[in-house]
Parts: sequence; C-alpha cells; structure tokens
Amino acid sequence: MATKRKVIITCAVTGSIHTPSMSPHLPVTGQEIADAAIGAAEAGAAIVHLHARNPQDGRPDQSPQAFEPFLKVIKQRSACVVNITTGGGQGMTLEQRLAPAAKFKPEVASLNMGSMNFGLYPMIPRYAGKFKHEWEEPYLERSRAGMFKNTFADIEYILTTCAGNGTRFEIECYDIGHLYTLRHFLDRGLVKPPLFVQSVFGILGGIGPHPEDVMMMKRTADRLLGDNYHWSVLGAGANQMRVAAIAASMGGNVRVGMEDSLWIGAGKLAESNAQQVTQVRKILEGLGLDIAGPDEAREILSLKGGDKVAF
Repeated sequence: MATKRKVIITCAVTGSIHTPSMSPHLPVTGQEIADAAIGAAEAGAAIVHLHARNPQDGRPDQSPQAFEPFLKVIKQRSACVVNITTGGGQGMTLEQRLAPAAKFKPEVASLNMGSMNFGLYPMIPRYAGKFKHEWEEPYLERSRAGMFKNTFADIEYILTTCAGNGTRFEIECYDIGHLYTLRHFLDRGLVKPPLFVQSVFGILGGIGPHPEDVMMMKRTADRLLGDNYHWSVLGAGANQMRVAAIAASMGGNVRVGMEDSLWIGAGKLAESNAQQVTQVRKILEGLGLDIAGPDEAREILSLKGGDKVAF
C-alpha cells in the first residue's frame, strides 16, 4: 500500500508587511508573537515563520534581542519547527537581516532568491487618516521608490554564513527567474536537497495569483529542480486560501498567517493565526489530505532537530 502524502502547513504569524493600524489582531509584543505561534502550532502548523517587532509601536525589529524572548517561550511550549526570517523589513541592512538566524541557528531560515520591487504603497488609501503610529504611512510609501534587495552576493553571504549551522532554508521565489537563480545555487552546491521552495503569489512586483501562474511556477520548478525539492505556496491577501487549495490539489504544501493576509473571509479580519491554520486545514482535509506534524515535517525536509538550535 502506498504511503499517504503528508502536507506541511507553515504559519507566518506577523511579518513586516502589515502595520498595527490594519488589524487589532496583528501580534506585536513578544508574548503576542509567542502565543500566536503556539496557537498556530496547536491548530496544525508544523512550522512557524517568525519576525519580531518593537513592542511599543509595532515597527519591524530585526535585533536578536527582539527575537530571544519569544523563541525561548515557543521552544518550551511547543515542538513546532521554528523558522527565522532573513528578509527582515524595509530599510534594513543585510547584516541586520541575518543577525537573528546567525545567532540562534534555527532549523529553518527564510531565503529570498532575488531583488525585486515589493509594492506595499497601494494599501495607504485604505487606511489614510487611520494610522496610529507616525512610522506606518512613510514605511509603506517607501516601497514605491524602494526595492527588496537580494543580489547574488547577498544570497551567497547568507548561505555561507549559515553553512556550518545545520540551518536549512525556506527558499522564497516570487517569480520564475527566482527558480533559475535557485538552480544556479544548486548547481554550485551552495544549497543542498531536499530544497523547501516557497512560491509567493500576489505581491505587487512578483508573479500574480492566477491559477495559470501557480501552474507555471510548479511546471518550471519541476523542470529545473526535478526530485530535489518540496513545493509550498503562499497567496497574499485575498488570494491566501484559493492559492492554497489550488496548490494542495497539485501536490503542494501551504503557508498561511497574518504576514501574508489579515483576512479570514471577504471583509472579515482574522482574529488569530490559528483561525487561518484551522481554515486551511479544513480545505486540505476536505481534499482527502493528511497534515504533517512537526516531527514528520522534520523528516520530510531533513531538518537537524529542535534540540540543535541555539535558543
């Protein structure tokens, strides 16, 4: 009898895209981020993808000191896989972005495969006059003229800095060219299979969320990477659950969470990350799919184990 496929759910609990004025449910403090991650894990997320924020005003904060309190709490209270971002937030240097992953040596860290326009500014009119903190609107506006920088040298720096840590990567691909860049690093031996490829759909500046876009990403990854990878997807905003359903039916894993969408339905804010995990789990189980637990995700992705991290 064939072994049934297990689907890995990742939950990105806060991110650096949305600002506190957009939802009262967005986790900001260390305790809120810890509780959100643990709740998502209890709902079925095998992996939690983590950013940190300033607890006073919710501004993205990539200092290791901002991560330390909730990393320890999550490890004490959950067996989930912890994934630390190296994307950080707008205006951060590469060294700042990498500092938490370099210090804490997680099982998984995110790794972006290319420089790109990353447009957040269209959200401004929706919240004009409602921003609670002075930093929010300028932060979003900077994305009009700024860019998300991930050069070949930047990617090499992250890979080589983490090479001795046993950290594997959630390799984020926002467009077709990013898959070709990934193949380049695979050919050079700087990344090693099994790769965990996170295809991102619906960010302004990256590939769109149309079903044809999802299928094209999968076909291209299959052609370039063969059996060397596990595929996962995230759909931004209103595309979250629809893209997850499309990809899951094609053999993919899924990512949800308030980094990617603040919503649980049309015009309805999600009250927690766990609520989004529960909803996507219903979709997956409705398709007859089983959900991977943390240890099953570790086996699938060949992770080093939660006892080998530095937090």
